[in-house]
Amino acid sequence: MKLHFTIESASSRSELAVEIDQLVVAGWAGRDRAAIDHHIEELAAIGVPRPSAVPLFYRVSDNTAVQADVIQSVGTESSGEVETFIFRSGEALYVSLASDHTDRKLESHSVALSKQICAKPIASTAWPFAEVADHWDQLIIRSWIDENGAETLYQEGPLSSLRTPQDLILGLTGGEASLPEKTGMICGTVGAIGGIRPSGRFTMELSDPVLNRRIRHSYTIETLPEVR
Repeated sequence: MKLHFTIESASSRSELAVEIDQLVVAGWAGRDRAAIDHHIEELAAIGVPRPSAVPLFYRVSDNTAVQADVIQSVGTESSGEVETFIFRSGEALYVSLASDHTDRKLESHSVALSKQICAKPIASTAWPFAEVADHWDQLIIRSWIDENGAETLYQEGPLSSLRTPQDLILGLTGGEASLPEKTGMICGTVGAIGGIRPSGRFTMELSDPVLNRRIRHSYTIETLPEVR
């Protein structure tokens, strides 16, 4: 799967095309046990079984990675999750933004299948990881949903509450410090404000208050009929 990014560095902009043939979703990626337990209980409330280990790395098809403003989903019980997205090009690591859009009805049967069945919208802007590595914990992820005719804040939290990309890479590779070539990883989320619920539109943002910049992406969900 080829993804195209505008690389916004502190001093320049450039275009980058990246081939991704391994897409990984890091689940249960909270940095402290209290945050993990909160998300586990949040999902348990809608029938999702507790994980066998923390964190877990779910492999999903590379063609679920899309840079689109519309995705399609069967039924009305899917929802987005704002997460950072890391990938490698040559020797450099980059960070962007993704939604681990998930079918919540299927999730109660199998977390892995619920992630596989939905597209994973990815932003078209990325930053060099080296520019944010020293203040990673200060970056903030947010999302909004459309609810009752208004845009509602759905998620918000600093990346200090989640495992760092370096930590996740070590867990994924079994101790290797470098993300494998042609691999993209979706790196974990923060809790939903008011509980997990669907919406016809999802907006997500990665904010860098130190360098005063942000990556933002929105998409709508076209509901396909659940034929029985």
